[in-house]
Amino acid sequence: MKPLSDFNFDLIVLGTGSAGQNVATSCREKGWSVAIIDPRPFGGTCSQRGCDPKRVLAGAAELIARSRNLTGKGIQSENAIDWSELMAFKNTFTEGIPKSTEEKFEQAGIRYFHGTASFADKRTITVGEHTLTGGKILIATGARPATLGIDGEELLLHSDDFLDLESLPDTIAFIGGGYISFEFAHIAAEAGAKVHVIHNDDKPLKNFDPDLVEALVDSMKKIGIAFHLNTKTTKLSRSGRGFLLEGTQNGTPLRLECGAVVHGAGRVPNIDELDLEQGEVDFDKKGVTVNEYLRSTSNPDVYAAGDVSGSPGPSLTPAAGLEARSVAANLLQADSSKPNYTAIPSIAFTYPMLASVGMSEAQAKDSGKDIKVNHVDMSAWYTYKRIGEQPSRAKVILDKADGRILGAHILNGEAEHLINYFTIAIRHGLTAPQLSDTLFAYPTDGSDVQYLLEM
Repeated sequence: MKPLSDFNFDLIVLGTGSAGQNVATSCREKGWSVAIIDPRPFGGTCSQRGCDPKRVLAGAAELIARSRNLTGKGIQSENAIDWSELMAFKNTFTEGIPKSTEEKFEQAGIRYFHGTASFADKRTITVGEHTLTGGKILIATGARPATLGIDGEELLLHSDDFLDLESLPDTIAFIGGGYISFEFAHIAAEAGAKVHVIHNDDKPLKNFDPDLVEALVDSMKKIGIAFHLNTKTTKLSRSGRGFLLEGTQNGTPLRLECGAVVHGAGRVPNIDELDLEQGEVDFDKKGVTVNEYLRSTSNPDVYAAGDVSGSPGPSLTPAAGLEARSVAANLLQADSSKPNYTAIPSIAFTYPMLASVGMSEAQAKDSGKDIKVNHVDMSAWYTYKRIGEQPSRAKVILDKADGRILGAHILNGEAEHLINYFTIAIRHGLTAPQLSDTLFAYPTDGSDVQYLLEM
């Protein structure tokens, strides 16, 4: 195929995840000529190396936990995970994505390129031997694991490696106290591994309510997960058939022999290979510097969406989709759409699940509002007692002045459902009395919502 140095596109998209695909398809449907580029298998992180395959594994771990909760209450014995069978099942959700994504682009008339993209100038992108020029350029390259700066860092597995493990080590350590480490730790523990979580201070899961995090940590300890807080990892080396992790915990030396050590200590915008300086695209540690319309503040022909964007949006798939819709609108009609980040929920898919939306208790107190905090232990409620679920807790924050719901934080096996009720209420300005007046089917988790909203 001849070099495409003479090819111009109305839009060049860097990244084939949910944000990139959304914008590319929307603009192509309006008749734009579109090119899209990605060095990794097409389809993005969430569908292949993140949210979706993770949830398949987490679903199996959840089943083990739910079965254990009812052992001796009518269930005679616990189930067990066959790791290789579970991985084979997970693969049925991921293996066809790259090909189907290419076919989608072909059918839409979107020109696609496999390779690493970089800026040559403000409107020119190089990929391999090809040089492309674009009227507009979207950066949607997502995030990558942060560099930790420890000796032997190259021996670490990353999240996509864990999701492809052919066999589960007997002992596995996760560096970092974020939701990725927590989710994978729970999966591994329920699959029979001895699990260690190593975090550099005393507050894991910082974006979630600290009281509920403490309850979750206690619950995870009961299934054998060891937490090493205030611990700094300094070195990783090979040891026999496994690895030796070395560090200090509260100043005391720590040594762990592990079959694998997984990086779960955060991700950063994936911009290192883009040569943004050549494109006159400003950036900082948060990502590409953008205005309220997600347009680069230094190069008006460039936009950014998703985890690579330095916008106020959280690094979550729903936020990437939200930003993609705004970018598509702004490309088709300049400065017509600002993303509304009100009430984007987040969930740690451990078991019990931990979910959050809206203000934290600390943020609500700092806001100057007159607030009421309903912190409720629901373990004895029928909904949760019937399935033997402990802990089951909720914290709902209300504005006394007008009854609006400011924030909601849930820890239980139904948190993924409950948090969505509160998300609807907060995003659309429903008050606690209005949500309480909603009649949910009984007996369900929804029918309990009214008891969390007492003013």
